Amino acid sequence: MKSSTRLISTLIIGVAIGISLAIGHGVMANRSNQGASLPLQELHTFTEVFQKIKTDYVEVIDDKTLLDNAVRGMLSGLDPHSSFLDTESYKELRIGTSGKFGGLGIEVGMEDGFVKVISPIDDTPAQRAGIKAGDLIIRLDETPVKGMTLNDAVQIMRGKPGTDIILTIVREGEDKPLTITVTRAEIKVQSVKSKLLEPGFGYLRITQFQANSGEHLLRQLKGLEKDNKGQLEGLVLDLRNNPGGVLQAAVEVSDAFLEKGRIVYTEGRVSDSKLSFDAHSNDVLRGKPIVVLVNGGSASASEIVAGALQDHKRAIIMGSRTFGKGSVQTIVQINSNEALKLTTARYFTPNGRSIQAEGIVPDIALDKVKVTALENDDMERLKEADLSGHLSNPKDDKGDKKPSDKSAGKDKDKKESGNLATTDYQLYEALNLLKGMRILSTGIASKNVN
Repeated sequence: MKSSTRLISTLIIGVAIGISLAIGHGVMANRSNQGASLPLQELHTFTEVFQKIKTDYVEVIDDKTLLDNAVRGMLSGLDPHSSFLDTESYKELRIGTSGKFGGLGIEVGMEDGFVKVISPIDDTPAQRAGIKAGDLIIRLDETPVKGMTLNDAVQIMRGKPGTDIILTIVREGEDKPLTITVTRAEIKVQSVKSKLLEPGFGYLRITQFQANSGEHLLRQLKGLEKDNKGQLEGLVLDLRNNPGGVLQAAVEVSDAFLEKGRIVYTEGRVSDSKLSFDAHSNDVLRGKPIVVLVNGGSASASEIVAGALQDHKRAIIMGSRTFGKGSVQTIVQINSNEALKLTTARYFTPNGRSIQAEGIVPDIALDKVKVTALENDDMERLKEADLSGHLSNPKDDKGDKKPSDKSAGKDKDKKESGNLATTDYQLYEALNLLKGMRILSTGIASKNVN
């Protein structure tokens, strides 16, 4: 006989139960049992194993512990993102949605039995200590990670702010494991940051997608236009090392730059996992060019934004291939203290691309490199104006025109761009690309051709 059960479920698309997790708005869903016959033989095997552990295991284990472990094993065997949230884990997930929580400030998953760093979060102890995306954590203080569940590892990494933990890390390109001491702190994540790179060109950094990220993005854009004293000529949207977060936030961010068309859609087995989101007519940049920076730490919600803007040819994607997480998790509340995080759907870009285990391939591939300024290159080079007896410029009666304030300002911009080249080469190249696009769009190049 069919019975209907009302469950509270929440769509999230974060990478894993890490130090930080994001959660979307509650979605009420009615689901009914499918009426499938019970696998009696398999259930008989389960009860036999259960009873054997109860009677023969070296120590007495209570029923709840055994059953909780069985549920954990059942979910962990599905995929890296499905899991059982016990009281403590469920509490941590809900705390993480506020953007304020305790810990190290990293998004993590499991790989080959070790904790893998998906990305460090900006302005957190982990980032300041030098933790990098792709690092494998093999030891927490003196405790080996091998054999732990992700929840166990997270519990050890959490702790009182001000206390230290020693992480032993295997990093690609290093001959031996690294030991890094990280001091725990209260993590307060600012979802959206902005600054004016140069007059006319703005920079927006989204560290992770929280419930209010779309609103914060619009507020930051208004602030940039105020600082610029007018409309921006171009924007760099930085999604590097952004591990994902709330589905709705990714939709709102994409919608801010699109006029029409589909943003993303999801497909799953149950009706409430089949969703589609479309853009509204409200491109806040009014068609001005956008460069989106991504890398291997850009996952999930970041890939939704990059994929939508790429498919609509609204932005140029620059950097390296993204993480490749194309699945959606639903938080299914079991009782007031426990829940399941269950993969219920795959998401697709507007053109029907699934990026699961593939990632977003940038339009312009650009690896992370470090540029060093040349030394002993400060000698002033001779110019025509320095030569004795040089012809004067016919527009300069004195023959020795001094640079105007306007040209001096350009020299200052060039100096600041040069500094950017040594501190963040990818951002420097993104800015240069925006400048080139502005020149082409305004027709300056054609005017200079005789």
